[in-house]
Amino acid sequence: MEVPSQTEAETETDSNGVKTLISFYSNFVLNRLTSLFFSSKAKMSGLYRRPSRKRRAFLPLPLPSYSLDSSLIITEASRAYDVLGDIMEHIFLNLHNIQKNLQFWQSIAEGSSARKVYFMLCERGPKAFLNGTAQLLRDCVAEGFSTQHLFRPVAAHISERIAVLNTLKCSLATFLAQLYMEVEKCGDELVKDPEKSLSSLLVTINDLFSKLEASIGHLHAMRQSDSSVDGSYSFPLLLEKLPEVNQEGSQWTDCEIRDCINLVYQNLHKLDEYISKVVVKHQKPRKMTLYWIHYTCGAIGISACSIWLVRHSSLMGSPDLENWIREAKDSTLGFFSDHVEQPLLSIRDELFETFRKRHKGMMDLEEVQLTSNSLHRMLLAFSEHTKGQKFPVNASDQELLEIVMSRYEKELMHPIQNLLSGELARALLIQVQKLKLDIETAMLELNQILRANEINFAILAALPAFFLSLFLLMLVRAWFKQDSRAEGRGRVARIQRRLLIVEVEKRIIQYQTYVDQGLEKDAQCMLGLVLYTLDRLFHSVERHAKATGEWQCLKQDIIDLAKPGLETSYKLKVTSRMERMYDCLLPSIRRQ
Repeated sequence: MEVPSQTEAETETDSNGVKTLISFYSNFVLNRLTSLFFSSKAKMSGLYRRPSRKRRAFLPLPLPSYSLDSSLIITEASRAYDVLGDIMEHIFLNLHNIQKNLQFWQSIAEGSSARKVYFMLCERGPKAFLNGTAQLLRDCVAEGFSTQHLFRPVAAHISERIAVLNTLKCSLATFLAQLYMEVEKCGDELVKDPEKSLSSLLVTINDLFSKLEASIGHLHAMRQSDSSVDGSYSFPLLLEKLPEVNQEGSQWTDCEIRDCINLVYQNLHKLDEYISKVVVKHQKPRKMTLYWIHYTCGAIGISACSIWLVRHSSLMGSPDLENWIREAKDSTLGFFSDHVEQPLLSIRDELFETFRKRHKGMMDLEEVQLTSNSLHRMLLAFSEHTKGQKFPVNASDQELLEIVMSRYEKELMHPIQNLLSGELARALLIQVQKLKLDIETAMLELNQILRANEINFAILAALPAFFLSLFLLMLVRAWFKQDSRAEGRGRVARIQRRLLIVEVEKRIIQYQTYVDQGLEKDAQCMLGLVLYTLDRLFHSVERHAKATGEWQCLKQDIIDLAKPGLETSYKLKVTSRMERMYDCLLPSIRRQ
């Protein structure tokens, strides 16, 4: 075999490198052209607008109810409603994402010290497990064993994430509250004079975005030098500013309004990107990471089981696996035949063949009647022969049997003689006939009892299969209802919905406390959290309330709870009524 020379190998390597380089630059140029094309297309048709999909149900805007029925819905009022709806939806979704991760880190922070150490070592993946164990061993060797080596990094790891997520949550909640109050303030003007009010509303939204940028744009500077956050997130939030326009006197042109709306969507897109990047850096570990030890043990167990099965299979020349499968199949078929098929067939035969079985029962009764008539004739003939007189045909069997028994007792005085020449043998045969009649009568009654209970016996035979099917059905039902979210149908979902009302009550009271103390910023943050909780409640009860016909009243109560101007005492009365009156918010016990 000829070995290629070194020159040919170098030539082939250079050729592959050139091909790779050409492919890289061609892909780079193609991607740049594609992004340029689509970005220019987006700018022409309304930049960063949401895709044409159905919007998720969210807490209604505080606009006048008649505005949706007026003719202005096709003009600026409609555009304002779309812009505000998109902003509210994005803020609600971002708040929900932040809240989910924040609840996880708070639950870890509220746990015991052992729980925190277990999380740091065993619930952050195999790499963190190895690194954490090695660092712990190095610290123990260098400075001796101390609990501070365990708890200090845990506290820093958790507190950093809680601080950043709390800052994001409060800033977004404040932005949401300010936007909601501004919409409530200019709602009537938006319907009466949509051109003027829309321009002022867009200017206000631009100012709110600037305030939000100032409140969360510095999060990258909060990172400590020894931060436990993976990677770098030193990317400040830089939002677009509204260009200088004449807001006093002259009206905005349609082109200016369109550009301003595009600017709002552009800022909304940048805000989503910034928040998603920050949350990704501080989010809770994935389920695969949290339970990697369980999955590893499960994989090892499955591997060991697979090796054991291969050893008992035909691949290794063992017939054990085929024999076990055959036995399991035969047992299953036998169980199905004995406890499912045959009982069902018996019930079917009993239900659909009643008349045939009744006819057969009448024949058995006739046989007993024949035996009874034969005994009556034998008693009548014996009595007439013994007494020497004629008895009526309708004489009772009991009376005739007394004559037979009296004669039988006399015959027993000389049994041998009377057995050969007397009436003893005849009396014995009559008693045998009487015994036969009693046995047939008892068998007839027993047969009637058994036939009357054939369905019961068939049902008893089918009970094991019935209970097994019921157990499997309960498992499937529990699996379908295992969703613990507030939108579900099970008992846990009802508890989650009632807890949302409790959370609304607590935040309404806290909001009023901040207002009384003059803490405007904290009050706005708490109002935003109230709106976020009401949005979750709105989304979770909508489907259930529509099914029971309670949606209109419940929707109005939720809207009333969102109004900042209503008294706190009235809002607490509303929450109390919601817990008592609406079916989708009642406890499961009361509903039953």
